[in-house]
Amino acid sequence: MEKRERLERYLERVDLESVWFARPNAFAWLTGGSNVVDRADPVGVAAVGYDGSDVCVLTNNVEADRIENEELPDLDDAVAVEVFPWHETSLEAAIAERVDGPAAADIDVPGLERVDPTPLRQPLTARDRDRYRELGREVSRSVEAVCRELRPEDTEREVAAAVRVALSARGIEAPVVLVGGADRAGQYRHYTPTTARLGDYALVSVTAARAGLHASCTRTVAFDPPAWLERRHEAAARVETTALAATQAVGTVGEGGLSSRDRGTSGDVFAAIQDAYDAVSYPGEWEHHHQGGAAGYSGREWIATPDSEHPVGLPMAYAWNPTVEGAKSEGTVLVTGRDEDGDGNDTSDDRAENGFEPLTSTGDWPTITVEAIGYDLELERPAILEQDG
Repeated sequence: MEKRERLERYLERVDLESVWFARPNAFAWLTGGSNVVDRADPVGVAAVGYDGSDVCVLTNNVEADRIENEELPDLDDAVAVEVFPWHETSLEAAIAERVDGPAAADIDVPGLERVDPTPLRQPLTARDRDRYRELGREVSRSVEAVCRELRPEDTEREVAAAVRVALSARGIEAPVVLVGGADRAGQYRHYTPTTARLGDYALVSVTAARAGLHASCTRTVAFDPPAWLERRHEAAARVETTALAATQAVGTVGEGGLSSRDRGTSGDVFAAIQDAYDAVSYPGEWEHHHQGGAAGYSGREWIATPDSEHPVGLPMAYAWNPTVEGAKSEGTVLVTGRDEDGDGNDTSDDRAENGFEPLTSTGDWPTITVEAIGYDLELERPAILEQDG
């Protein structure tokens, strides 16, 4: 119901009668299911529309039965699934023919306006948060299980393949799997896997998705670590913790899809990130890699930059990913409202201690406690797992 209410407010605000979503992440947001067959195609094989009272799924006769039976977990039995012959028209043309009155879509449809669904997906609903908790645990369990078996002679590609298999066994896709051994993790911020062997240490980073939601995390495994690795890892973790603290400090608990001049912005958080890099003696390090941002029905719903003005909404998942010369700290964390009434609970979700709930955490990986810079906050972040070579 909460998502439909957001859409009702959107339709009223822009004076439209219906809105349609055919891109996979937006389709998943509203239905809880997938409209993907060809993963190379940015448009799915079905569209979901809302007209202020009813939800309709439009697809061709090849896909209709499967989608109705298997891909609509968040929609009740009353949802209409309308079918067009696969050989007579395209999805775009079928939407245009189906629409009666002014409408918008997240793809190019003749006669329809375009809608950016990103603001509508923020903040996360209670159901989104529950799903995120399960996804985050399973992603981190999969990655950590592979990492515990690593050996210096393993190649980056072998490790990446093992991660993908572990995730796939849980019904989780992995649009991003990065594995960097000692020779390449210090050279490149995006260490796409090669045949290089891991050597003295390795970074394993993933962005994984299920039912539209995306969770990102990085784990570091060391066999014979260089002397600087622990220091740089802790520096990155302090920058990440600072970013999370700043996110909560400037964030606003509010309705999705509605911007507000009073909200803090992603640029405000980025300023705190820049200050943190200065404080840990790595000034300008942010210039070598993006620092992350809001997570949800995309790997990053938005990525912060020095001048970005994305509203920082709560409760929302955030995946900040600072790097420091061969080290990286990254996890997906649910950030909720502050404990303004002093009762020990945050203002929007009582499962999150102090308003920070690490989603990509199992409790079985070593951690370090780090302090944010400029904020009164300490968090436990993943530490380096040291293993015998």
